[in-house]
Amino acid sequence: MNRMDRMLAIVMALQQRAETAQSLADKMEVSKRTVLRDIQSLSEIGVPISALSGPGGGYRLMEGYQLPPLNLDTGEALVLLLALDAMAKYSDSLFQQARWTVTDKVKAVLPEGTLNQISSILQHVEMEVPERAYKTPLLDDIMEYTTKNKWMRALYRSQNYKRHVEIKPCRVYAAHGFWYCEAYSILHGEKRTFRVDRFVELKEMDDPNIQDIEIVKASGGDDPSIRIVAKFTYRGALLAEQDTHIGHLVGQISDEEWVIDFECPFSEWNWAISFFFQLGLDAEVMEPEKLRQELKERATQLTSRYKS
Repeated sequence: MNRMDRMLAIVMALQQRAETAQSLADKMEVSKRTVLRDIQSLSEIGVPISALSGPGGGYRLMEGYQLPPLNLDTGEALVLLLALDAMAKYSDSLFQQARWTVTDKVKAVLPEGTLNQISSILQHVEMEVPERAYKTPLLDDIMEYTTKNKWMRALYRSQNYKRHVEIKPCRVYAAHGFWYCEAYSILHGEKRTFRVDRFVELKEMDDPNIQDIEIVKASGGDDPSIRIVAKFTYRGALLAEQDTHIGHLVGQISDEEWVIDFECPFSEWNWAISFFFQLGLDAEVMEPEKLRQELKERATQLTSRYKS
């Protein structure tokens, strides 16, 4: 980032909130002394920056001072348009219409030279999102529960069952073409991740009594688990890394071998069987022996089906 871009970034940061010289230095990845020189230069050209000492102090802009909107350089505009394109690829997204209007507005205010440069780059660069055929009619409601910090009673279906869960959503995010909700579950006594398209119905509930939560935990609300260790080929590792629950646990131990070692809840045992079976020869379960036998039995059944 050159000096002029850095000074512009400082002004834009101060439009949002007060900042210390050190916090600005951390964001710009420069020294504190460099930031102080930039602030001095901004003051000398008439940018109304004031300094407040003491706790909660820092630098801030005079109230009412604003830069013209959307002063985007090529890199910033590229980041924004790539993100908008990726969001539009999510099936049944709340933001489909907004994506197009925002994209048009951004392109309308960009200089022609910048727009031509970005258009050329966008022909060769994209954020890949798998195509998923599913609906998320309750996504808007879940976002509202999350932002308002509310508890909800939900009917949720998974691969093997459908049941009611009492949860407090804390985060909604998109990954691998799906929408997910991370929430504290009274049933499980911990945070769990739920697929948004698997929510069947939602209903607001009163905040649960903390004592009730502790009773659920004491009565076996915690889900026991079993350790799973497996090896992957390169292709298998790429596929496993896409799993939102265990992908971050995949590690490389040589040029041709990757491993994973994790605790699998007993309630997800059938998922584990299906997951490793689908990977075929790109994965080898080392333990537990029970999982190896389950995979062997399923492979035998498949072989029997295709015997001539």
